Amino acid sequence: MGIRESFELGGKVALVTGGSRGLGLQIARGLGEMGALVAISARKTHELAEARATLEAIGVDVVTVTSDLSKADAVPRLVDAVLEQAGRIDILVNNAGATWGAPAEDHPLDAWDKVMTLNTSRVFQLSQEVAKRCLIPQRHGTIINVASIAGLRIDAQMQSAAYFTSKAATVHLTRALAVEWGRYGIRVNAICPGFFPSKMTAALLDTIEADVVARTPLGRLGGDDDLHGVVALLASEASRHITGQAIAIDGGQSIA
Repeated sequence: MGIRESFELGGKVALVTGGSRGLGLQIARGLGEMGALVAISARKTHELAEARATLEAIGVDVVTVTSDLSKADAVPRLVDAVLEQAGRIDILVNNAGATWGAPAEDHPLDAWDKVMTLNTSRVFQLSQEVAKRCLIPQRHGTIINVASIAGLRIDAQMQSAAYFTSKAATVHLTRALAVEWGRYGIRVNAICPGFFPSKMTAALLDTIEADVVARTPLGRLGGDDDLHGVVALLASEASRHITGQAIAIDGGQSIA
């Protein structure tokens, strides 16, 4: 297999949760541009419709599924819907997530549960469902978990114990699944974005953006074209000997 061919995703189906906007939409675009049929899910139907129009305008084949992953029973229904529309799943990107900011001593327990459930429990549940129904029988496939540099280190400017904990758990879950499922030909990796402008980060960046940029070796935040390349790599045969890794995409912030 030549190097160019090894990056191609033609004939593959990729499920991207939280794929209607932000990082999820950027990831879906990258996978779609490399030839995958992209299935995107999100809670809001109108946002999915807008995302679909955006992707189809650049020639990406896309199907959409409205799904609220805060509810456990949404997971099998999501997989059912994707299989009904696309026939298979080869690539799973666990991107849907939540955050909550509060001092640890005042952090509401229901908010803790919300963040941990969506960021960690659903990542495991959906990975399990897709693996059992698709990837293990196929003896091939890849799972990419969207963690965060917050899962690699603590930033004193953020007060979000649940978010830090959930993303660290996601990194270690990635390693555990990579070890268990490697014998089935399944690769499991995590990406750890730094600060990217998004709806989730907007309020925080209003106060700390200048300091974040100053502490980042490349001197900028993440942009619209900075994430999809590494996801396309991890989804393709070009990375066929990479598994169990957590890759920071942060302009060097986590090492500075």
